[in-house]
Amino acid sequence: MRGRAVARCALVAAALVAASCTPRAVALAGAPVEPARLPAARLAPGSQQITFTWTYRDPDQFASGEGAARVAGPDSARVDLFLRGGLGSGFAIVLGDSIFSPGGSTLMRFLPPVSMFWAALGRLAVPPGDTTVRMEGTVLRADIRRGPAVMRVEFDGERLAWIENIERGGIVERVTRGARVLTYEHFVARRALSLTITRTQSVGPFDAAIWTH
Repeated sequence: MRGRAVARCALVAAALVAASCTPRAVALAGAPVEPARLPAARLAPGSQQITFTWTYRDPDQFASGEGAARVAGPDSARVDLFLRGGLGSGFAIVLGDSIFSPGGSTLMRFLPPVSMFWAALGRLAVPPGDTTVRMEGTVLRADIRRGPAVMRVEFDGERLAWIENIERGGIVERVTRGARVLTYEHFVARRALSLTITRTQSVGPFDAAIWTH
């Protein structure tokens, strides 16, 4: 019994520590509008190649380098990351709701979960849930509730600007989409990935082999 009590106390303490690390979510600003006003967020048609520089940090490491994303609508992408100084490289493939890296777990640690990965590229599949939408000028914000969790999104016009996942009133993770800079932050794990886009170009169809190796 004593061991179980200690374990419960440890879990409560861990939850309190995690909560203290997360920024608090504030109430949505703006005037209420119908959920039907929520814009569609999809990838651009055809194929695109995006080149960028990147930085990654967490409590244990810092890494940076260059990279490229090959993106094919509606839901396929491959990301290649190259460490600065030629110290290594790896790639990950994202197909629909699946993300995997034949190179192992190190690269996967750098990348956000699949839903946040797609959000960084401007694609958002809105899950079913109780949706509250508010409008402030050209900015639309929405909370999509799924049980105790909330997905919060902001659109500037038709453009997805950011997305947050909120639990117990705290922001667990966030994607921010600037004009050239894409940032993913996980506040509990204290890790962040930032991409600075150097070029985006439309290209012809990719060789099918890039989705396997």
